[in-house]
Amino acid sequence: MIATNTGKDTAAAARKAKAPAGTTEITRTDLVQSKTVDGQLDYAQRRAVKSPVEGTITKAADVGRTVALGQRLYERDARPVVLLYGSTPMFRTMKTGDRGPDVLQLERNLRDLGFGSGLYVDIRFDAATKAAVKAWQKSLGVIEANGEVGKGDVVFQRGPVRVVSADAALADGIGPDKTVLKVASTKPVVRASLDEADRALAAKDTKVEISLPSGGTRRGKVSGTVVPESAGDAEGGAVGGSSKDSGVEVEITLDGGGELKEKDRQGTLSVKFVSESRKDVLTVPVEALVALREGGYGLDLVDGGKKRTVQVEAGLSADGRIEVSGSGLREGMKVGTAEQ
Repeated sequence: MIATNTGKDTAAAARKAKAPAGTTEITRTDLVQSKTVDGQLDYAQRRAVKSPVEGTITKAADVGRTVALGQRLYERDARPVVLLYGSTPMFRTMKTGDRGPDVLQLERNLRDLGFGSGLYVDIRFDAATKAAVKAWQKSLGVIEANGEVGKGDVVFQRGPVRVVSADAALADGIGPDKTVLKVASTKPVVRASLDEADRALAAKDTKVEISLPSGGTRRGKVSGTVVPESAGDAEGGAVGGSSKDSGVEVEITLDGGGELKEKDRQGTLSVKFVSESRKDVLTVPVEALVALREGGYGLDLVDGGKKRTVQVEAGLSADGRIEVSGSGLREGMKVGTAEQ
């Protein structure tokens, strides 16, 4: 962890400064005030998948697997429960004569899966829809391909999902309000915990730099705070909450997307939060700053063996250096440093 402070925090050290024990130069550089904590790779938008009907798990979900359109999430009573895309949840058995946005959603999926021949995509479940459903069911190996989509036969999500936990194991009984598995988006995010005192670093869009176990670095920004699963959130951590007892858990979105190596997925990441920065400023070592009797801070300028003290304004400090400004100051000037 990098300890940081501001110009005001250096007063105690500055008061102890005596005659210069050495000299150093004023430099022009960028200063970054930051804090570094450990983090772990995770996946965004965790949520629970529950079964709307009773049954027995005959094939459990595979943790870590990415499930896409038309693929099986798990099996109930030897019948596949399939992922389809859409925002309207499955709330009824869909059959001939039904109308509604859920039917439109179903027909779009049938078309995208290659079962749209003769199908007019609209809100009506008609004979063409039934024929398309039958063909789809047969392709899945469903024994009773009756052309109806049962309430528990599909799960609608907005896109591909990653299975993050299998809450129901093989042979477990399931039913309404019982979680079968938890899923998340396929977009990797980083989660890190901050102390309550550092809550300001959890502000949305705060920039971070992530050091990966494989040796590379990635940049990102805070997308929000999350409620840990231990806090009892049924969705497994929705963005926007926080845990007051254990500090703040932060979710970070990586810039640029792209794949991560397996070593990075399994290892501990180093996450540096940038709280404040100054670009192209004059800086000196903190120990070069002296407290003036009349108040404020100064520097001992050294030129040809002669010393004169000038008043300066102290700004941001980080990594042992502090920003200074004042009349006549320029890069390359020699200043005295106090004995430590």
